[in-house]
Amino acid sequence: MSTLAHALADGGPGPWILFFPLVWAAVVIGVVTVLRRTVWRGGRAPWHQRQARAEHSPLTVLGRRFAAGDIDEDEYWRRVSVLEEHFGAPGKRGAS
Repeated sequence: MSTLAHALADGGPGPWILFFPLVWAAVVIGVVTVLRRTVWRGGRAPWHQRQARAEHSPLTVLGRRFAAGDIDEDEYWRRVSVLEEHFGAPGKRGAS
């Protein structure tokens, strides 16, 4: 009769045999996580989402309207001051 204790005494694989499947499971989970965050999102990595949000920020839209000539300089600065009043200056967040 072969028991675990007898196999260990004979120089069998021992409990370390359980270590290798755990390592492979960690590798597979890591690869799947990386693929989900990059390739499987349509090629957009997480840092691209921040860039997309910045393109639609109120100050960016306001700057585009000013550059296109939809609003004049006085209107631009008035609206910038209102946005800074409500949302804070872009460089001042978390500075306090």
